[in-house]
Order: sequence, then structure tokens, then C-alpha cells
Amino acid sequence: MRFEDLNWMDIERYLDKEDRLMIVIGACEQHGYLSLLSDVKIPLALADSASEQTGVLIAPPVNFGSSPYFLSYPGTISLRITTLLDLVEDIVRSVYGYGFRRILFLNGHGGNEAVRNRLFELSNLFDDINLRWYSWWQSHSVEELALKYELKLSHANWLEAFPFTVVSDLPAGEKNPPTVPGLIGAVEARNVYRDGVFGGKYKVDDKIMNEMFQVALDDILVLLQFE
Repeated sequence: MRFEDLNWMDIERYLDKEDRLMIVIGACEQHGYLSLLSDVKIPLALADSASEQTGVLIAPPVNFGSSPYFLSYPGTISLRITTLLDLVEDIVRSVYGYGFRRILFLNGHGGNEAVRNRLFELSNLFDDINLRWYSWWQSHSVEELALKYELKLSHANWLEAFPFTVVSDLPAGEKNPPTVPGLIGAVEARNVYRDGVFGGKYKVDDKIMNEMFQVALDDILVLLQFE
């Protein structure tokens, strides 16, 4: 259940009995052969599945994140980190103002991790708010699954190649991870990463992808309990 499917009166009725909310925060950036919005599509799909089971509402996703290192790849749209932090704070202040108190952020992009510090500050400011953060690819459940199948977790490789993120044919085999000479700018990043994939297999069997989606979903269902 998403905001876009409701009017303001529906939200008010929801808040009469529930104060939980999911907020997806992602990015619009190069993902090799995958959708530029992979970092939104994946956590949003997880949120939709979790909402179907729990009825917890989903706010409109934050489609842009901090991706300055990919700006030489056409299609990448990056926010300054200060803009991103203020944007997320304004969202929290808005929904807090009319009653949401338990908020789970489903993050799809590594460049957004700095947002967590702003959320800590908001937790100190509002003593009755409960904020949680979940970056699905960093979860122990997903890491264990990758170890089980001896797969490397990396940007734009098999890890993010779900049926709903693949927008072109994927190369066969795998890519050797490039050597990264420390902190690099956007122009050098494109020279280093070439097609944008950080290394590892380009794709794996759908069975593995389905299994990974399920373990991440199970994590989210636990987090939504807000014990």
C-alpha cells in the first residue's frame, strides 16, 4: 500500500490505528547493464512485498541519492550529500508532524549511508520516534547466501540483476574486479570501471535471486515488528 494509491483522508484513517511507515531511499545512477533506478526498484519491491503481508504503508521513494563518483556516466543524477541529508530530515519532520512514529528506511544505495547520522540526530531531537535503517545487500542474511553459493557481492553484478532491474542483455561469465587507485573522481572512475560493473558474475540462476529476495524480505518483516 503506497501513498500514491490513497488520499489524505485515507492516511488520516490509517494513523488512527497505525503509526508505522516504510521509506525507500535509493539513487539514479549507472548500474552497468541494469536499470539506472536499480537502487530504487529493489528496495521498493521488497517494501511492496512487506506491505502486502503487514499492511504497513509505503511513502513515495526518494529516487535520488549521492553518487558523485558516477557523474561521467550519462543518466546518473547525484545530490550533494548536504542536500540529501536535508531532504531526508524534511521528510521525517513532515510525516512525524501528523503522527508517524515508527519508520523503517529501506536503503538501496551505499552512497546514502551518511543519512544514518542525520537520523541519529533526529532520534535525539524527537524522543518518541523510532527510526530503523536497512541496507539489504549488507545484511548478514544476504552475505550468508552469497557465501553459500561462493558469489561475490558487488555493484551492478549478479547481486542486483533481478528480472525487474535487467533492461538489456547481460554478458556471459564474470568480470575480473578492476584495480582501484584509492579515492577517484568521476572521470577516472569511468576509465577504471568501464562498463560500470565492479566485478564478479554478471548473472546467476533465478533460483538464487528468488532466495536472496526472500531472505531480505524476512529481515524486513522482523524489523517492522519494532520490538
